[in-house]
Amino acid sequence: MSSLTATNKGAATREAILEQAYSIACSAGLEGLSIGPLAAAVGMSKSGVFAHFGSREDLQLAVLDKASERFIAYVLLPALKCPRGLARLRGIVEAWFDWSRHTDGGCVLLAAVNEYDDRPGSLRDSVVDQQKRWHQELGRAVQLAIDTGELEPDTDTAQLAFEIYGLALVVHHDAGLFGFDAALVRGLRAYERLIRSYAAEPVRA
Repeated sequence: MSSLTATNKGAATREAILEQAYSIACSAGLEGLSIGPLAAAVGMSKSGVFAHFGSREDLQLAVLDKASERFIAYVLLPALKCPRGLARLRGIVEAWFDWSRHTDGGCVLLAAVNEYDDRPGSLRDSVVDQQKRWHQELGRAVQLAIDTGELEPDTDTAQLAFEIYGLALVVHHDAGLFGFDAALVRGLRAYERLIRSYAAEPVRA
């Protein structure tokens, strides 16, 4: 076997382990990850899993990164194709709300906030970093809507991003308890009302 073939096989194996770990974390959280059950699920020994992830924490960090990559690919990247301004911001929000339906079993990122908000360490540091970067992305989208003249020039970008984040949390919460469709309708209605309160002139959100 050539070194390139071995490398490709190793990468494929690591990805398969990571996919299974991500699936487990969606329903059980990152703290629900255990090397033994994970190894059994992918048909490997514990040592085989450890060969790809040096520790349980390394595995958890890798799953957290994968969750972030999936979120960005689903929510942000498609919206970047929309025109700058409220069209793009709404694209982000609609995809973010839809993420609640897409993440069958639960959102690893939101669960991680609850799991590690008061537990110092590498995992909490990673969660904080990811959340900061997402707040910055939201703030950037808001700023573009200000630049296009659709939102008031004195709009506090961080404040509006905070309020939008709150709407997404409520949609995610209600989608699991009361059904996605009803949560989506209320979430979009609340978003439209919120945007009208910041609009430079009457616009359709």
